[in-house]
Amino acid sequence: MAGDTRQDEEWRAFVPPGEADEADIVPVGTGAGIPLDVIPSPRRDVATRTLPVGKAAARAVSDERDRGTGFVLVPVAMALGVIVYGALPFEPPLVLVAAIVGALVVTAHFVRARPALSFAVLATLAAMAGMGTAGLETWRADTAMMGSEIGSEITGRVVRIEHQATGRIRLTVDVISTARPELRYAPDRVRLSARNVPPDLQLGMTIIGIARLMPPSGPVRPGGYDFAYNSYYDGIGAIGFFLRDPVIAPSSSPLDWRETLKLRLEGVRLDIAARVRAVLEGAEAEIAATLIAGVRAGIPETINEDLRKTGLAHILSISGLHMALVAGTVLVAIRGGFALFPVFASRRPVKKYAATIALVAATLYLGISGGEVAAQRSYIMLAVMLVAILFDRAALTMRNLAISAIIVIAISPHEVLGPSFQMSFAATAALIGAYGWWSERRREPEAVQPQRGAIGRIGMGTLKFMLGLAATSVVAGLATTLYGAYHFHRVSPHALWVNLTAMPIVSAIVMPFAVLSAILIPLGLEALPLKVMGAGLTAVLEIAAWFAARSPIDAVGSLPVTAVAVFTIGLLIMTALSGRLRLAALPFLIVGTGLIASRDLPDVLVSEDGRLVAVAGTGRTLYVNRDRPNGFTIENWLHGMDTDRFEKPTEVETIADALARADTSPGFACAEKTCVARDGEGRLVTHVPDAVSAFAFCTSAALIVIDDATAGPVCRNGEAAIVTKKDVARRGSAEIRFGSDGAAPEIVHAIREPYRPWHTHRQFSREARGMPSYRRE
Repeated sequence: MAGDTRQDEEWRAFVPPGEADEADIVPVGTGAGIPLDVIPSPRRDVATRTLPVGKAAARAVSDERDRGTGFVLVPVAMALGVIVYGALPFEPPLVLVAAIVGALVVTAHFVRARPALSFAVLATLAAMAGMGTAGLETWRADTAMMGSEIGSEITGRVVRIEHQATGRIRLTVDVISTARPELRYAPDRVRLSARNVPPDLQLGMTIIGIARLMPPSGPVRPGGYDFAYNSYYDGIGAIGFFLRDPVIAPSSSPLDWRETLKLRLEGVRLDIAARVRAVLEGAEAEIAATLIAGVRAGIPETINEDLRKTGLAHILSISGLHMALVAGTVLVAIRGGFALFPVFASRRPVKKYAATIALVAATLYLGISGGEVAAQRSYIMLAVMLVAILFDRAALTMRNLAISAIIVIAISPHEVLGPSFQMSFAATAALIGAYGWWSERRREPEAVQPQRGAIGRIGMGTLKFMLGLAATSVVAGLATTLYGAYHFHRVSPHALWVNLTAMPIVSAIVMPFAVLSAILIPLGLEALPLKVMGAGLTAVLEIAAWFAARSPIDAVGSLPVTAVAVFTIGLLIMTALSGRLRLAALPFLIVGTGLIASRDLPDVLVSEDGRLVAVAGTGRTLYVNRDRPNGFTIENWLHGMDTDRFEKPTEVETIADALARADTSPGFACAEKTCVARDGEGRLVTHVPDAVSAFAFCTSAALIVIDDATAGPVCRNGEAAIVTKKDVARRGSAEIRFGSDGAAPEIVHAIREPYRPWHTHRQFSREARGMPSYRRE
């Protein structure tokens, strides 16, 4: 008590008279080392509990304002602005956005004396700022994208080489020219695969070859991952493959210093990957190359699937975990080295020296790993925290996380809509919030702990480490499961046990020896640490394979956007607020759970080329109309429809036989290029090759999918619903829900018109213009 009284007096000595309040005093000895913006004052919390509900709520809100919670909400408002920008049915003029931002700045100045109104104005200002950054990014990208599939001779400069697990090589090429035919609207950058490339091909060289170019596709189902959206911001205007192996051509255009620097850095990455493959073999070599140099195209798909099923796929993406382990390994090693010189360490700020070196190491790792968006985001988060140490600030706080989010949103706003951004920041925010909650609990008086011997201390330390690892896995897993389920329609049922088993190996063996290997590669001494790293990876892969073989189906079906939004609000309340205000998250969690439980999955799915149709069946089965459906599409549909298998169609002699079989057996029956099936309610779904074939089903079918872009209004009002090849060419894949009591089916497409910049190219394909697909005579 005496110590507390003295500390209180010391605190008051730095507070102007009249501003000190007994409830505001946080004793220095209480929760030492815990950031004040993470935990509330214990005395204020006790005082709040004794007030009436209304006054207690007002006091709690005042506390949050004093803690600076409003600043934590700035990136949330900015992210909301980015989401609204992406959801708008039109491209907002940047001049208008700038005018609104200016008006809000002026308004904020005049209403600053009214807290509630000021908060609303500032939140709107942050949202408009987010919308403005998204608009600027779209304007900067301005990617020229292919409108339709075409073959052409491509001459271009190689800027990236990726060796895939299938044996093919994927090249990213900056297009210099096209010929036979010369494209009037050629893309600036394309991504092409080839069976073979010249053995002496290097980055920066010019190649020439005949390639089949295709526009980036839209989502395989409404609400799914949009390849065109991400390709637009990545600068990729077309994808495809070389019809013949490309050859090296003389280079005619010199490189500027920026391109030269990028190519040299890319060359360093490929050299590191080659050094890794020279020591290790198989999947271990490819994963080691991924973790050290960011070269991940060569990982076998079976390994990828095992890691996805067991919740370990995050170790392949260079993100917060890897940045933290690299910087943490360097930080601990440097501080341990300084500890060998106690006189120097006691007189110098060795913690700041170590933080500076760790920041340099993280910067080098960012460059070597390829600087992908996820790595950039994680680096920014880590850099903010290390710089905080340099300025004697707490490193892991909500405020620093907010600063990191603001920087990331300003640099790459479109990432807000991606799973990497959402899962990374959700996990970090949840961990900081859980740390704050645990810190509050630890400040309560504890019983005197008995003295333990050396073995007891080691055992207790090990137990605490495992409990901490388990708590971290549970908290981060719960925070990210929602977003993983929304984007990928799957969860990992054994993720907790797998991470408890494998992550100590990754943290203690794989990543430290990866850092050591990277340091020793210039000296040619990387073999031994790489072998130790490879042994660790072998253990991790064996763990993943063991759990994957015993994992049940992980498909959960698509989640409603409203449910994700409501759950996000609940997560935000739990992590950003403190004390009893966290209880306000419970209604949102309950409502979100109810929305998921009451979701309505579609009855029929149609691919964006109009060739593949799937009907939901009983027993977690999906019935399709093609013998060899696209692998990626069908896998996505299985997970999105909460099914675990699909059945191929049955071939019969005549359409009459197909109709008879559809009446008696589930699944598609096909004859004469026409496929028919009935859903669980007996409604007939047909897929026909042209408009003429569709006429026969207008009165008997509930849905007709016509694989013909020239087909017009085939059936009269009140008859079968129609989806044509032109419809999906213009508006993307579709999902259909049949109404009850004979109501018209609800048809939802993945893409809306009028188009946004990343979808404008769709209107130029032959099918989108109502023309038949090109066929060589």
